[in-house]
Amino acid sequence: MTLEVLLPFMAIAAVAGYFQTVTGFGLGMIVMGATSGLNVAPVASVAAVVSLMTLANSGVALPGKLKHLDMSLIAATVAGIVPATVIGVLLLDALSASAASVLRIALGLLVCFGGLSLVLRPRQRETLSSRRSFFTSGVLSGLCGGLFGIAGPPVIYQCYRQPLAPVAIRNMLILLFAATSSMRTLFVAIQGTLDAGILTLTAWAIPVVALATYAGRRWPPPMTPLAMRQLAFLTLLLIGGGLIASELL
Repeated sequence: MTLEVLLPFMAIAAVAGYFQTVTGFGLGMIVMGATSGLNVAPVASVAAVVSLMTLANSGVALPGKLKHLDMSLIAATVAGIVPATVIGVLLLDALSASAASVLRIALGLLVCFGGLSLVLRPRQRETLSSRRSFFTSGVLSGLCGGLFGIAGPPVIYQCYRQPLAPVAIRNMLILLFAATSSMRTLFVAIQGTLDAGILTLTAWAIPVVALATYAGRRWPPPMTPLAMRQLAFLTLLLIGGGLIASELL
């Protein structure tokens, strides 16, 4: 692990941690998109680090927050997440070796979709979606999580369509992110690719993100929530669009 990798990664993690604190969105996408766009570290390594960072975040956020969740919906979603995460990791291994440009374009599209989801809020349903619908969202999230360590966009869209209280949606998403990150980390460890470089990056990134989170809470920018979402949208669109453009050109 060289300073040429560690210092840029820590800087990106700090910006992403602050950004997520003030906007509520984007840590994994900013870390994945920026590190890939700047060629700081391989996509596979950063995806593993993002999964471990998500696990650490979920471990702090989950205790005491699982009351009143519909576990049948969560079980249906996790049933899709588990096999799709494995498939996503295997796809990442194949594409990293043979189609790196395709992989980076797919990451750029995912980051752009994440930005668009901030401004194109789904209309809330009057009744809960079917278990099959939750399973499908789990499959899509598992693929995204396996490929890039970013499980958010599909399952976020699915959950925010439901007639549920905001606190229930947030806690459900934290639990589903934890499930995806756990499955991904377990499978990568079984593969034997959870190496010292990944663990070193994670060990440095977690306290940096914690400090950035404190800074975001203590010194938020003087902006309205709408302006925050617009800023997040533009940032993610620039990162994702930049990744796509760099590969196409």
